[in-house]
Amino acid sequence: MTTPIYAIGDIHGHLDQLDDMLARIEADGGPDAQIVFLGDYVDRGPDSQGVIERLRAGLAAGRNWICLKGNHDRMFEWFMEDTPRHDPHLLVDFFWLHKRLGGVQTLESYGIDVPYEDRLFTVHKRAKDAVPQAHVDFLKSLHIYHQHDDLLFVHAGIRPGVALADQHENDLVWIRQGFIDDSRRHPWLVVHGHTALEKATHFGNRIDLDGGAAYGRPLCAAVFENGKVWQLMPEGRVALEPQN
Repeated sequence: MTTPIYAIGDIHGHLDQLDDMLARIEADGGPDAQIVFLGDYVDRGPDSQGVIERLRAGLAAGRNWICLKGNHDRMFEWFMEDTPRHDPHLLVDFFWLHKRLGGVQTLESYGIDVPYEDRLFTVHKRAKDAVPQAHVDFLKSLHIYHQHDDLLFVHAGIRPGVALADQHENDLVWIRQGFIDDSRRHPWLVVHGHTALEKATHFGNRIDLDGGAAYGRPLCAAVFENGKVWQLMPEGRVALEPQN
């Protein structure tokens, strides 16, 4: 028998859904359950500040948690540097406070009003004053991937055919094309988020746990034990089988 390991997909500021999922996991695996969070804790939802504090406090209390870095978490981290850093994966006219990315909602959760005319001028100083250093340190501390037996947990995916030690961070937090359209077996079953679907889906060589919480759909989590996979639903474990 192996000890189960749990994974939670993209949370995107939905503290209420996170707390509900943590309660489900504790009911299924106890208070010491090992959980891997797949990143994208912030943006779009109403309480990014609360999500970061819940995760940061859990780690500080010694919970058996591993928190991975998503592209939205990195955008927030880079915005909080002394000189905000632009992510090269964004379109030229995009920036973290663009209405499609959700940075405004993240800063609002810290009590920072972001009028449109101020977005490129004064908001950075207000963010530096309002966001606790402990939250910035949390963003900096996030892992890029976690390997557990024949499972590889990562936010976005991997570059197929590249050794794990040679994978580039930009791919691990951003990749889609070249990964989600590749059906070949990898050295591990890759468990990821980042690409929002209508529901958690097992593709055989990978499992996508981003069920679209950022867009009003339920947060997804899975449990892995003895080579089997279940989605953790309100009623308990439901087998998550590879789609045909």
